[in-house]
Amino acid sequence: MKWNDINVIAEALYEKFPEIDPLTIRFTDLHNWVVELDGFDDDHTRGGEKVLEAIQAAWIDEAR
Repeated sequence: MKWNDINVIAEALYEKFPEIDPLTIRFTDLHNWVVELDGFDDDHTRGGEKVLEAIQAAWIDEAR
């Protein structure tokens, strides 16, 4: 899983944290959760704000 796998990451986060409202998370927490996902294999420093915003938006869609 890479940073550009936005929807796959969002699905994995939704499955791992079903009780979390993605609207309430901080980007620092989101970044940490992404890099700790099973199967994530990308440069940890590449997860910038735009990527995290896209992941958060996809997670919100997944949670609906």
